[in-house]
Amino acid sequence: MAIRQIRLAGDPVLNKVCKEVKKMTPMLEVLIGDMLDTMYEANGVGLAAPQVGVLKRIAVVDAGEGPVIMINPQILEQDGEQTGDEGCLSLPGKAGQVTRPNHVIIRALNEHMEEYEMEAEELLARAFCHEIEHLDGHMYTEHVTDGLHDVREEEE
Repeated sequence: MAIRQIRLAGDPVLNKVCKEVKKMTPMLEVLIGDMLDTMYEANGVGLAAPQVGVLKRIAVVDAGEGPVIMINPQILEQDGEQTGDEGCLSLPGKAGQVTRPNHVIIRALNEHMEEYEMEAEELLARAFCHEIEHLDGHMYTEHVTDGLHDVREEEE
C-alpha cells in the first residue's frame, strides 16, 4: 500500500459531491488500503476519498477500536448533541468547536460490498458525520462556532 497526498482546504476537489460506488474493483481495493495507510501515517481518525483526490463515496475511520470502511455511507438516525474541538487532515494544525450528534446509526457497505449498519457514540459518531460530509463536498469549517485556532501536534 502507499501513502497518498492529502488535498488541503481550498482544493476544488473537496467541494465536489462524490459518486456512488456500484462495484468493487482492484483499483478501489488499492485505494481503500492506501487511505488507511495515509490516515494512520497522518495520525488521523478518518479520511474520505476526496481528501486523496478521488470522487468516490468511500471513507475510512478508526477512533481507536479498529478500522471501519464505509462505502456509500448514510446516516439513518441521529440524536443527542456533543460539542468539541474538531480538526481535519485537509486543514492541518487547525481546529474549531463543532456541535455534532452524540449518537448515530449509519448504513454502509464494507470492502466486500456487504451492507451493514453500525451504531456509534461520541468520537466515532463525530468521525462518521465528519467523513460523510466530505463525500457531499462539505468541510467541518462550515459548522465552526468560534473560529479556528491553532493546535500543537503532540510529540510522540
